[in-house]
Amino acid sequence: MIRLPPAAAGMRIGLFGGSFNPPHAGHLHVGRMAIRRLRLDRLWWLVTPGNPLKERAGLPPLPERMAAARRLARDPRIVVTGFEAELAAPYTIETIRFLQRRLPGVRFVWIMGADSLASFHRWQAWDEIAARVPIAVIDRPGLTLAAPVAPAARVLSRGRRPEGEAAALANAAPPAWTFLHGRRSTLSSTALRRAASRGDGAGTPNGV
Repeated sequence: MIRLPPAAAGMRIGLFGGSFNPPHAGHLHVGRMAIRRLRLDRLWWLVTPGNPLKERAGLPPLPERMAAARRLARDPRIVVTGFEAELAAPYTIETIRFLQRRLPGVRFVWIMGADSLASFHRWQAWDEIAARVPIAVIDRPGLTLAAPVAPAARVLSRGRRPEGEAAALANAAPPAWTFLHGRRSTLSSTALRRAASRGDGAGTPNGV
């Protein structure tokens, strides 16, 4: 039996997946913004075994990345989980199908950064993901104008909800998505890894 974080019917749970290599203050910023703006009961950080669209060479072990994410989270509403490794399913659509079978009464919302929306059309069964769960997109530097006109965003344009209605997104019938603006973090795991490899001290999980 695959172990999942505690959940109950009627809860509003955000799903925020990533390699978290390393986790940083930008992840925490996105998490807290999503919880506040979407009125979530919980946010699950799905620490993935590896992203099918990214190179896995040099990826630290899952327990190591989960431990770092838990040290960073510092919010009882954020739950770090690595259950996708037990599921042995590399694609987001498989995760969503599984969760909806196991927890049919939970209202899930998929959380992604604007950079992910820009490449969403490359995801396995991306249109089914959009048909199954509402999606909240968090603005990222340099993508404020580009992401909302990306290929998937154009296809899903009729499902876009005003940002002022974000608190109701969890109850919306998909396809439904919103683009959330606010203070943007310039941190990225890729930049932190590069900084760490240079030894300049900028590769710590909190970006300091």
